[in-house]
Amino acid sequence: MGLYSRVYAVPQAPAPTPAAEPTRASERGQALLHGFEGFRAEAYKDSVGVWTIGYGTTVSDGTPVQKGDHVTRAEADRLFEHDLQRFEKAVRALITVPLTQSQFDALVSFAYNVGVNALRTSTLRRYLNAGRYDEAADQFLRWNKGGGRVIAGLTHRRKAERKLFKE
Repeated sequence: MGLYSRVYAVPQAPAPTPAAEPTRASERGQALLHGFEGFRAEAYKDSVGVWTIGYGTTVSDGTPVQKGDHVTRAEADRLFEHDLQRFEKAVRALITVPLTQSQFDALVSFAYNVGVNALRTSTLRRYLNAGRYDEAADQFLRWNKGGGRVIAGLTHRRKAERKLFKE
C-alpha cells in the first residue's frame, strides 16, 4: 500500500445548532412594554384619541374599549397576555429572517404600539426581510408621530426599541 492509499475517517465536530428562534417576548421585552404602556385601570384616550385601558389594550374580550370601562390589575394582566400573544404571532408570521431575542422583543413592542398592519406594510419590515438589519433598525425612528405630529413619548419609545434591536 502506498503512503496515501488508506483513507481514514476524521471525526467531524457536530454542526453548531443555531439558537432557537424566539417565539415569546422575554421578561425584559415584557418589562419594556409595561414601562411604555403603563397601567391604567380607567379607560382613557391615547395620544391619537383611541380608547385604551390596562397596559395599552384597545379591544377587551372582543369589544372596543369605551369611556367608563374599568379593569383590575389582574384583568389588565390577562388582557396584556392576550394582546402580547397576538403581536408575538404577528412578528413570527411577518418576519422571515433570523432574529435575536432582543430584535424579537423590539419588534413585538413596535407592533404592540403601532399595530400589525403598520408592521406588515412598513419599510422596516421590508428592509428586515431583505436582510438589511441596520437599515431596518433606523426605520424605528420614523414612527414617532401620532395624529400627524411628533410625540415626545413615541420618539423616546422608538429610540429604546431601536437600541434594543441593535443589541
